[in-house]
Amino acid sequence: MNRLTDLANAPVNAADQILGPALSGGHRDDAAILFADTTVTYGELDEMANRVANSLATHARKGERVLMLLKDSPDFVAAFLGIMRRGCVAVPLSTRLAARDLAYAIADSEASCLLIDDEFTELYRSAAGQTDKTPALVTVRGRPAAGTVSLDQMIAEASPAAASEAMLRDDMAFWLYSSGTTGNPKAAIHCHGDVTVGDAYMREFGMGPGVRVFASSKLFFAFSLGHTLVGALRAAATMVLHDGWPDADAIARVVDRHRPHVMLSVPTMFRNLLREGHASRPGFREMRVCLSAGEGLPESLYQRWMDETGVPIVEGIGATETIFMFVSGTPSEHRPGATGKPMPFAETKLLDEHERPVTAIGQPGTAWTRLESLCRGYWKQPEKTSAAFRDGWFRTGDVFVVDADGWWHHQGRSDDLLKVSGQWVSPGEIEECALTVAGVAEAAVIGVENEDALVRMTLFLVAEEGSRPYQLEHLEREVRSTLQATLSIYKCPRNIRFIESIPRTATGKIQRYRLRQLASP
Repeated sequence: MNRLTDLANAPVNAADQILGPALSGGHRDDAAILFADTTVTYGELDEMANRVANSLATHARKGERVLMLLKDSPDFVAAFLGIMRRGCVAVPLSTRLAARDLAYAIADSEASCLLIDDEFTELYRSAAGQTDKTPALVTVRGRPAAGTVSLDQMIAEASPAAASEAMLRDDMAFWLYSSGTTGNPKAAIHCHGDVTVGDAYMREFGMGPGVRVFASSKLFFAFSLGHTLVGALRAAATMVLHDGWPDADAIARVVDRHRPHVMLSVPTMFRNLLREGHASRPGFREMRVCLSAGEGLPESLYQRWMDETGVPIVEGIGATETIFMFVSGTPSEHRPGATGKPMPFAETKLLDEHERPVTAIGQPGTAWTRLESLCRGYWKQPEKTSAAFRDGWFRTGDVFVVDADGWWHHQGRSDDLLKVSGQWVSPGEIEECALTVAGVAEAAVIGVENEDALVRMTLFLVAEEGSRPYQLEHLEREVRSTLQATLSIYKCPRNIRFIESIPRTATGKIQRYRLRQLASP
């Protein structure tokens, strides 16, 4: 038996991979989690995870799925680790699910157990009425309703000692459901060997004992899960958690209270923190670095944040399927306006629309990547798996161009690019240009075919708060002038419309399909 075979067959458990370095490195009494007034040490978190694993022993067998409809809290972290320690599959769900989406996840996963917060009990009851497959056990954190079991009591009565189930590297450990903007969501299957890839990346951000890491995005998102629950804990750093849905005021209060050294967020949040005056607070100026993902970070936003806080924002891009970034900058090497460069632990290439390698500077191509944290495909969706995965490579759907210095610039999703006058146009380039105009708070570009089957672009703008109607005409002229002076004429939208807000997903991405509905004749 060769070494690779030995590694593949060696027993492993993702929960131990995540907590092991801190526990074996003498950090058992160090803070693993800060949550409101609560501090949870690594030793306490280890025991909490054991209690979860033991409490599930008679309810979920090895390999069975356990759904988590929990807000961010120490219990979420302990549940995620404890489920995997038990040898079951942890499936975090968005706390913004509609009943039909929860019903789909319940039926699709065939889960044996559901862990939920008490405020979602009615949502569950509604979802349960829409499917004939329901979990055998529903445990409620908080006040259990009739027909459910108290999660708090189950955990409290369980032993704090447990041995992790021996698993193989390719055994399922956790799933992450995609946002499902078209069709049903896809469950990306991640395994017990997927969590060690990002260690060097975390070190680049200075994560280690005593370093506080806060993500405004919730833990059921890959961005936050991979770089805090997995990455920060493996580095023996301290996670800062907030259970409410993020808005600028709430995020600012968390920063004031816990003074994180590293903050993960999305461009929309950075923009809102600046707009509402929170970025000038001392807590933001005391940060060492910020990490942005979810959508492109405009260079103008980077500069405004730097001017206000003195703290750099490093940009990167990952996916539900990869957990970790496959292209990113680092605190020591990043370029405003660029997404970054391929990570050393990720093989990444660009292919054109005919799947031929893109080698020319400035030529767009779709990114393909392969890395050890890549998921094993989508649960029960072989056609979508075959379309996205090939020979160990994953087609991300993200389009980039590479400049002369090797920096990758995100152009949007392949289905967002527009062909105008026979040439490809990136909405992001136009949006960033529009955002340089004083008075513009948000910008989004979409294309709609007219009666001649030609694509015509519409630029949607959100004016800064307090703008008067008569000022919008002047602002529109300023935007048109700036676009025409900066971009090729075919990249300048003829139609400009002001709206109150840009529709976005829970992760902050622009919902262009809704804008196309507004622009359609």
